[in-house]
Amino acid sequence: MLQAGIVGLPNVGKSTLFNALTRTRKAESANYPFCTIDPNVGVVQVPDARLEPLREIAKTNKVIPAAIEFVDIAGLVEGASKGEGLGNKFLANIREVDAIVHVVRCFVDDDVIHNMGKVDPLRDIEVINTELILADITSLESQKEKGVKKARGGDKEAAENIALIDRLLPHLNETKPAITLDIGEEEESVLKRLCLLSAKPVLYACNVAESDLADPSANPYVAEVQTYAREHHGAGICVISAAVEAELIDFDPTEAAEYLQSLGIEDSGVSLLIRATYGLLGLASYFTAGEQEVRAWTFRIGMKAPACAGVIHTDFEKGFIKADVVSYEDLITAGSTAGARDAGKYRLEGKDYTFKDGDVALFRFNN
Repeated sequence: MLQAGIVGLPNVGKSTLFNALTRTRKAESANYPFCTIDPNVGVVQVPDARLEPLREIAKTNKVIPAAIEFVDIAGLVEGASKGEGLGNKFLANIREVDAIVHVVRCFVDDDVIHNMGKVDPLRDIEVINTELILADITSLESQKEKGVKKARGGDKEAAENIALIDRLLPHLNETKPAITLDIGEEEESVLKRLCLLSAKPVLYACNVAESDLADPSANPYVAEVQTYAREHHGAGICVISAAVEAELIDFDPTEAAEYLQSLGIEDSGVSLLIRATYGLLGLASYFTAGEQEVRAWTFRIGMKAPACAGVIHTDFEKGFIKADVVSYEDLITAGSTAGARDAGKYRLEGKDYTFKDGDVALFRFNN
């Protein structure tokens, strides 16, 4: 299962957000730096409004959503790349995840300490990004030193690494993250081999006060982060209030919906964040729907039919013959599986078919 790491400066709301995401109080949340040291890991269901209509069509009571893992990583501080604030350990935690949810404090509260004195989201972002980039520079210099001799000896992989490292180092030295370097398709696998922190996809989570939820665009900090994310990182943002989401942990769905409506919003920020992170990881869902259960299966965008069948069981991939596929929209419009078949909306797809988000599938395979 792919993992998204929750990172940011101390006291920006990471652990509070993690608790809200996992609907637990697993992560300690306190008003001082480094209350989290060892990372907390939680499996989080991906909210998907398509599951309930599919359940009604399938006439089943069992629904299994897709899931991803979130990791609550302790707050980084300036100098982390040189070991400040247990930085080496925290950077190693980030290296292990597949994507980064960067929590940025966009609220003012004198009762919540800011370890750098005052609220300044862009400065906070720059501190984190700089530490990731500095750690990458150190890593690349070490990898280059070890790889030069191999490259000269004719090692093709080492030569590819050195060529990309020579392009990356000047880019990083301009404090630009590796993910923003324009690389060719053939270099993507090389970049993955280098295991860089700043090459991971990022989503900025703007943590705002409850009063900002109805109209987050009125918060100048949010506007700053949105502009920065777009222009400097090619990244998206999600607005949440970790404090509000933490309160919702103890509410049932009806109470939670009523509370959110009282704040002038329709959907939980956590739900939006989970879905955005799912997409950030390059993931999508296809469905199986029958009398036993309706289930969302996670696949990487771009996967072919046999690999998607293998998500259910390796035997499905090995013995793949065909897949009966209908889009979610066509199935809902038809109102039933029989209706979709009568309308000619089901397709028999082979090994070269690329699955799409929302496909409803039944696989044919040899045992």
